[in-house]
Amino acid sequence: MVNHHFLLVIFPAQGHINPALQFAKRLIRLGAHVTFATTVAAHRRMNKSPTPDGLSFATFSDGYDDGGFKHGDHDFVDYMSELKRRGSQTLTDLVVSSANKGRTFTCLVYSILLPWACDVARELHLLSALLWIQPATVLDIYYYYFNGYGDVIRNIPDPSFSIELPGLPSLTSRDLPSFMADLNTHTFALPLFQEHFEELGKESNPRVLVNTFDALEPEALRAIERFSFTGIGPLIPSAFLDGKDPSDTAFGGDLFQGATDYIEWLNSKPSSSVIYVSFGSLSLLAKNQMEEIARGLLDYGCPFLWVKRANENGEEKEEDRLSCREELEQKGKFVQWCSQVEVLSHPSVACFVTHCGWNSTLESLVSGVPLVAFPQWTDQGTNAKLVQDVWKIGLRVTTNKDGIVEGDEIKRCLELVLGNGERGEEMRKNAKKWKDLAREAAMEGGTSYNNLKAFVDEFGEGPEGC
Repeated sequence: MVNHHFLLVIFPAQGHINPALQFAKRLIRLGAHVTFATTVAAHRRMNKSPTPDGLSFATFSDGYDDGGFKHGDHDFVDYMSELKRRGSQTLTDLVVSSANKGRTFTCLVYSILLPWACDVARELHLLSALLWIQPATVLDIYYYYFNGYGDVIRNIPDPSFSIELPGLPSLTSRDLPSFMADLNTHTFALPLFQEHFEELGKESNPRVLVNTFDALEPEALRAIERFSFTGIGPLIPSAFLDGKDPSDTAFGGDLFQGATDYIEWLNSKPSSSVIYVSFGSLSLLAKNQMEEIARGLLDYGCPFLWVKRANENGEEKEEDRLSCREELEQKGKFVQWCSQVEVLSHPSVACFVTHCGWNSTLESLVSGVPLVAFPQWTDQGTNAKLVQDVWKIGLRVTTNKDGIVEGDEIKRCLELVLGNGERGEEMRKNAKKWKDLAREAAMEGGTSYNNLKAFVDEFGEGPEGC
């Protein structure tokens, strides 16, 4: 008998959907049923892998059901307002309807950028939890920003100046979330994160589940006494982590159409010889930056697999074509999308040039692959700081005065990470160490397994009729 029925309410972006689907699978393995709710447009685009027993889907409108929200074409503030208005009503109807059918939800779990979901749960007298899909360190920084350290963070005098926040490493301005920068244009973000803490503050027992594990961020998970942060990660498909479910080889929610021939190409390459390059599902680099990356890869000389996303129609415009494309195609391979965990776990992959999104960082860590960190925005600068200075599994690139990472800098980082020098050997050794610790945490009896089980057990035998 399924005792618990969890409702997951997830923001419609790839970086939210992937860990949330993995979280759903973990709950199901512990005997729960999960209803996964996201927007109509995102659900239509999701790669429909075979649905595990115990998982069902629900949708809510965001006002963009036909084509989905497109950055640059629509106003994000208006979008978030409409998402809140429509989503709140749909979720209320869903919870009430389910209860009337005798299937009461045990708990509503919501991802970041959806603080209103907590309010919906409270209005319906339903327990809730925040699924934080970034590192605990970033969660702490946001908390400190709104609780006593805002002036310190806003008034950093110069880029070399370090600030000290309780339980965290020393941070400079480039190590902070980009939404705190003077030049931040995403003005919607900080009020949303502030709203998260306000909603949590209204709870008698605020629950925050973090996609990390105890050994990775021990101080950050304990830094804020007011809230209990619980490490339940890494939220990675089981086949690449604990091996408990060998059939769990993909997240199952890709919003992009993947290639199919890249594994055969990787199979043709020697062990630890390929550089994997990807900047995630949202970041689109300027043409001059792409040219510099290409030059760095060609100068370094190793084969590479580069995820280079096309436009909305799946086409590459002539003006976006790289000037040395033919030479690049002789040395490496381009794909528009791929299974990243599958690539990173392939024995031919030696290094990951990444935007350092948290999912990508964790996937690299779980695979034992060192990184060249190339952060763009949001939490990525903080993740790059952790990668280089705390976990010591990679290097962060340095930009020139125009904000461009030059080809020579990319080549320099690759030489250090992949070379036979002491620093490269240390990074590869640390990558192996964290890979082992991540797997240990996820195994039955490991810290993340036990933490999630304790969260589920907290709800007792579950409501009648579930």
